[in-house]
Amino acid sequence: MLRPPGDNPRTPRHLISAADLTRDDAVLILDTAEEMARVADRPIKKLPTLRGRTVVNLFFEDSTRTRISFEAAAKRLSADVINFSAKGSSVSKGESLKDTALTLEAMGADAVVIRHGASGAPYRLATSGWIDSAVVNAGDGTHEHPTQALLDAFTMRRRLVGPDAGIGRDLDGRRITIVGDILHSRVARSNVHLLHTLGAQVTLVAPPTLVPVGVERWPCDVSYRLDDVLPKSDAVMMLRVQRERMNAAYFPTEREYSRRYGLDGERMARMPEHAIVMHPGPMVRGMEITAEVADSDRCTAVEQVANGVSTRMAVLYLLLGGSETALPSAAARTEENK
Repeated sequence: MLRPPGDNPRTPRHLISAADLTRDDAVLILDTAEEMARVADRPIKKLPTLRGRTVVNLFFEDSTRTRISFEAAAKRLSADVINFSAKGSSVSKGESLKDTALTLEAMGADAVVIRHGASGAPYRLATSGWIDSAVVNAGDGTHEHPTQALLDAFTMRRRLVGPDAGIGRDLDGRRITIVGDILHSRVARSNVHLLHTLGAQVTLVAPPTLVPVGVERWPCDVSYRLDDVLPKSDAVMMLRVQRERMNAAYFPTEREYSRRYGLDGERMARMPEHAIVMHPGPMVRGMEITAEVADSDRCTAVEQVANGVSTRMAVLYLLLGGSETALPSAAARTEENK
């Protein structure tokens, strides 16, 4: 969790980038998410932890999946939730981010979950001094999406290590392959940072035109041939081609892209038996993934949605609910497994 530079320990913590998380931070969030996941098995799926707190979902970009996930997470922790959509609001009339932030501050927001089309907007909100709330980055431009990376890591640890066996553990030695539109993907960037912190070996696979400039400085390997890396992958994450962010032709045709970088049943058969297929959604069936793969037991896309609620509950809990010792069972298990 990040505090603005130079601020004292009483300053609200924020989650802006996966790169800000240490290994212990990440494992604590994953362990806390495991505790939160158990709440979903109860007849009443709520905790009183954040009763009286207000969480604002401030979305300048459309994203039903992420907004609903954060809303469900906050409500399961008994927080009050305000959903703010830029469309039809004062923002569409020209109101600045600063004035919107000051309005939220006046409403008494304790946490602001922000999704914005401009890279760096959440950091600006967290460090500007406009608000005293905790800030959570729910996706900014092509920069990062840290809670998506956390829920992906949570899903990998559950599938590859086990729910109980994974407590206190990271993903050391696991080989993760991320395939597709790396250039425009904030999910890929956050996953590379977080998975590296957790000890995993990450390989990016994409056409040369969809690999970012400067990727050689990222803590990962790069390959242009999907078939070469499948046999040694523990998890393969397929990414959607983000045409809405493209202003040029990055590959010849959809058919050509699918032939070289799409995951079908034949390619899935080349993966190790324990390996899983992941997708952050929304999926474009027939493009980066076939229906056969998407509907197979090895595909975790639906699990990732459910795990997203547990992971975001953990993030909100740790930001607003007080010290980490308030979850003794998670803390105790972490200590036991060190």
